[in-house]
Amino acid sequence: MFATLQRKLILQFCAALLLNACFSINSFAADPQLKIGSLVPKNSLYHRQLMEVGEAWKKSQASASKFNVFTDGSQGGEAEMVRRMRIGQLQAALLSVVGLREIEPSIAALQNLPLAFRSWEELDYVREKMRPGMEKKFLDKGYVVLAWGDAGWVRFFSKQAAFSPDDFKKMKFFAWGSEAEQQEIMKSLGYTPVPLEPTDILPSIQTGMINVVPSTPYFALASQIYNTAPNMLEINWAPIVGAFVITKKSWDEMSPEVQSALRISSEKAGTVIRSQARKEVEEAVEAMKKRGLQINKPNAEQMKEWRSLSEALYPRIRGKMVPAETFDEVFAHLKNFRASKNP
Repeated sequence: MFATLQRKLILQFCAALLLNACFSINSFAADPQLKIGSLVPKNSLYHRQLMEVGEAWKKSQASASKFNVFTDGSQGGEAEMVRRMRIGQLQAALLSVVGLREIEPSIAALQNLPLAFRSWEELDYVREKMRPGMEKKFLDKGYVVLAWGDAGWVRFFSKQAAFSPDDFKKMKFFAWGSEAEQQEIMKSLGYTPVPLEPTDILPSIQTGMINVVPSTPYFALASQIYNTAPNMLEINWAPIVGAFVITKKSWDEMSPEVQSALRISSEKAGTVIRSQARKEVEEAVEAMKKRGLQINKPNAEQMKEWRSLSEALYPRIRGKMVPAETFDEVFAHLKNFRASKNP
């Protein structure tokens, strides 16, 4: 009996050794792969820049390698893409704050503060001040930030013309499915959020499930939202801020030479994206105007109402959607910047 058990153990041990050997051979023989997820439209500025990053990474490899850039949300919403990175199905992703806050909640301070930033100059100043600390937080969570970008100002595209905050209380808003806190805040102020994924926006607005889409002009043009929601409120509600991130596990598996090539190409892509995306905001608006988009500009009194709404939102956002410490840091940087411009 003992001899039989001993033979079984020996056979199991040999099988385990063989399996490990095969796994090691396959791992060694496998070509490096880089799978990048995003919601950006195919052939857009953002897609083209991600392709250049992939090509630079591929050229830096000593062996054969493959990369894929998945566009149009084909890998799911941003929360889903973060989940895919965690389990190794994706190595990297270009994400807005919606996805980034799934990794590090404090990043919401750069996007989820309505009417806090008055210009791109203010956003750039605050982001650069917070960048080292923010990147350290992401690294501690297992992600390397390779580049920062943005995609324009959020404006409200609606089926019916609307100018004041009260006008929008009669309508149903698209809301990111993963942002439950934002939905609760909206409801508490008398608005009606409908949680969806970006891929559901167009059919939902066509069927009347939603009437309003907070969107950048570029996305509204690329997705054809403006055809069904032909009214745009001309207000810079908040910037869409994003970053290109890669898992630390994937990063650590790269040689220093490959890391250097990837970081240089990513930083270049981030610079191009920020510069070009800001130009494309007005270009997209002009293109949509030629095709029937109606621009609705709030008057001074209505603008005052919007500012009052944003100020009413801040106490609800602080400590919930944005950690209190980070919320305070943003406004401290803004105060210093404005003081330096207007001593």
